[in-house]
Amino acid sequence: MELRTLRAFVEVVRQGGFSAAAKALNATQPTISKAVKQIEDELGVAVLDRIGHRSEITAAGEIVYRRALAMLALRDDLMAELDELRGLKRGVLRLGLPPVGSSLLFAPLFAIYRKRYPGIDIRLIEQGSKRLEELLATGEVELAASLLPVSEDLDWQDVRREPLMALLPDGHAGAGRDTIDLVSLKASPFILFETGFALNQVILDACGRHGFAPKVAARSAQIDFIIELVAAGLGVAFLPRLIAEQRTTSPVHRILLDEPGTDWRMALAWRRGSFLSPAARAWLALAREAKGEAPPI
Repeated sequence: MELRTLRAFVEVVRQGGFSAAAKALNATQPTISKAVKQIEDELGVAVLDRIGHRSEITAAGEIVYRRALAMLALRDDLMAELDELRGLKRGVLRLGLPPVGSSLLFAPLFAIYRKRYPGIDIRLIEQGSKRLEELLATGEVELAASLLPVSEDLDWQDVRREPLMALLPDGHAGAGRDTIDLVSLKASPFILFETGFALNQVILDACGRHGFAPKVAARSAQIDFIIELVAAGLGVAFLPRLIAEQRTTSPVHRILLDEPGTDWRMALAWRRGSFLSPAARAWLALAREAKGEAPPI
């Protein structure tokens, strides 16, 4: 049963006849008559008792009329909710962010997004980039920030590109240099992030290109703890310049890493070919705005 036929029947009852209903719906009288006949044929009952030029609603018609009003109201509510989604008055943004860099890159965006779209519910998951890619694949998050390169199954939008800095303890042979490469750090133990952090692979791949695997002294998911381990002389670590320069309280040396192919490139990723909600598209637009980019044509 189609909603348009129910609306025609409801209007006949409201207006008291076919001609008035046709006028109210901007339709022809035969169209309205056909719609009511279609309902009667489908239900197998008469909904109107036609007496001359008048039409009286039957007992079955009363039931159909009451139910039709409810169904049409639900349809109107549905369209209103969809309009609110399109207008970003409501909705859900399922967003995944990694611990490294999110406070600097995305915290300011949260404040702007919340102010612009107070009706959007932001559901945040914090994991390493690799785990976030898995959550994208299963649909548990709609957008995720991840280091490039990402899986071929994902589309992405660039957010920020930063060189890496090596963090060295006092007394290290390279502490006084302006730049340093990985070969010069080959003999030093490395302090890496926990498994699942994409930055680890960037460093390990670069070491592999030089033909060595570093000795790993420790792993942690906490940036401040890693810096303190460096300060205590346990080894060397690596952070994006953006983050390293924000943490200057610990007595460690921050040296620009002169190593091709190790730039920290953060992007927002989503499943290729997937439908992006208005809330997700608004987040991407805000990220482009913050980066100073024009929206795509």
